[in-house]
Amino acid sequence: MRLVALAAVLACGCPGPTYNKPPEQSVQEVIARLGKARDAIHSFKTVSLMDYWLGDQRVKGTVAVIGETGAKVRFQALDPANNTLADMACDGTNFVYLDYKNNCVRTGPCNKSSISSLLHVELEPEDFMHLALGTVPIPADATGTVTWDASKGYQRVALKSGAGTQKIAIDTRDNHWDVVETEMTGPDGNVMWSVEHTDFHDKDGQRIPGKSRFKTPKDKADLLVDWKSQDVNPQIDASKFALTPPAGLGACR
Repeated sequence: MRLVALAAVLACGCPGPTYNKPPEQSVQEVIARLGKARDAIHSFKTVSLMDYWLGDQRVKGTVAVIGETGAKVRFQALDPANNTLADMACDGTNFVYLDYKNNCVRTGPCNKSSISSLLHVELEPEDFMHLALGTVPIPADATGTVTWDASKGYQRVALKSGAGTQKIAIDTRDNHWDVVETEMTGPDGNVMWSVEHTDFHDKDGQRIPGKSRFKTPKDKADLLVDWKSQDVNPQIDASKFALTPPAGLGACR
């Protein structure tokens, strides 16, 4: 009888839960609120468990990360004994990537290729920092619409700009305002990157995610991150973003 009752419930196509719509906001108000959240963050420090690429091998391990506005980031991939496997520092102008496992070095301008050298995800350094903390980079000329998804409890934002189109999903349940999904598509119609977040929590006066997934389809990259510890807006010594390669290393492929 219980099985029959369960089959009847499944067959009826009963709708799932719906959520109360938050106060109406224009797209300009939503963009301003997203910008305010982004501007409130100027630095971060974290230890994470990442599923990433080291050279041509997929690796799951601990990665220490620091970041600061001005396109400054540093990643240190560690082995179980806390020895450094790879080190990448971007000082806002140039980057240095050291692969200790393969005894090679790569250098160049500080841009989206800097992050890709270690993580195989193409994101501008500052964009990575903000996306990692659940805030969103938005082009200055963006315009668009805001719609309400009652089945999820999400505000769905659709933006257009000279950079392409952008979709943002904001979870408003329990009086929160968490960016759970965002995707950027270029003018050519191809997805440049997408990010999904879960496990939001309060930390240092900010709402930040506990887990993130970064994708850049062009590179077939899929980065999974479990943020184990996070400090928001710490003071970071500028020397932490400088890295001098040892002499005699060959160039990484």
